[in-house]
Amino acid sequence: MKFLNQLERKFGRYAISDLMKYVLILYGVGTAIGFFAPALYWRYLSLDFSMIARGQIWRLVTFIMQPYSINGQPLNIIFFAIEVYLYLMIGRGLEQAWGRFRFNLYFLSGILFNILAGLMIHFVFQMVYPVGLTYILQSMFLAFAVLYPDIQLLLWFVIPVKIKWLGYLYGIILGYNIISQFLEGTSTGYVLGIAILISVANFLLFFLWSRKSQMISPAHARRRRAMKRAARGMSNSSGEPRHRCAICGRTEQDNPDLQFRFCSKCEGNYEYCNDHLFTHTHVKR
Repeated sequence: MKFLNQLERKFGRYAISDLMKYVLILYGVGTAIGFFAPALYWRYLSLDFSMIARGQIWRLVTFIMQPYSINGQPLNIIFFAIEVYLYLMIGRGLEQAWGRFRFNLYFLSGILFNILAGLMIHFVFQMVYPVGLTYILQSMFLAFAVLYPDIQLLLWFVIPVKIKWLGYLYGIILGYNIISQFLEGTSTGYVLGIAILISVANFLLFFLWSRKSQMISPAHARRRRAMKRAARGMSNSSGEPRHRCAICGRTEQDNPDLQFRFCSKCEGNYEYCNDHLFTHTHVKR
């Protein structure tokens, strides 16, 4: 936790707000590419380390655009839309619970672990990593099921099921896939089992670090956002800002997304925005 706090203080300002929206836009673009030009993804965007070695480094990111398989079936378009909606909800729920920096870090670590798994598959089998977003989304689903166990989903649009039970089922299936690969007793099975395990390592590692994080229900998160909006409304109605950075002079009226804190090491009541809280020179009298 201390390590994560240090990272957040140093790099938190660079975190992307509502990251999942942009990820799913890429996913949608990849699915459209797969529908209109099926070979394009595998030729230019997949996690092919032989091509990465030749300079096509964009593949380290674009592999997450692996298309959803529509196969010309209208029903699959509906399933794709449901999946996008579900994971947009999950991504935003995790961001509300952890904050945007830790969710960004969780997602980025998922990408890095999948790259590591793809690298292993490349060296052992000389194969292109065939998964894309699959295990990253699964690790997000597992984290969401732990944070929000009592949220209900309608299975087949009819049966209400608490998400924790789906999380258990997901975990069992994932564990079975890993164990079955090891039980094959072949080098192929060992490598594939390890690759799957590595692919979801961000859930196993990051969630252990963050298990003591405050867990916020969606209703509580909505109330907290409403209170912030109300506080901004009060400051605007009076005409005077409630917060002002002692370095840059910006207030919440300049940018409603700015956060302000008093510095405990400065002698006096000096308030700073999140861009200058950890970079200013402490005031000594």
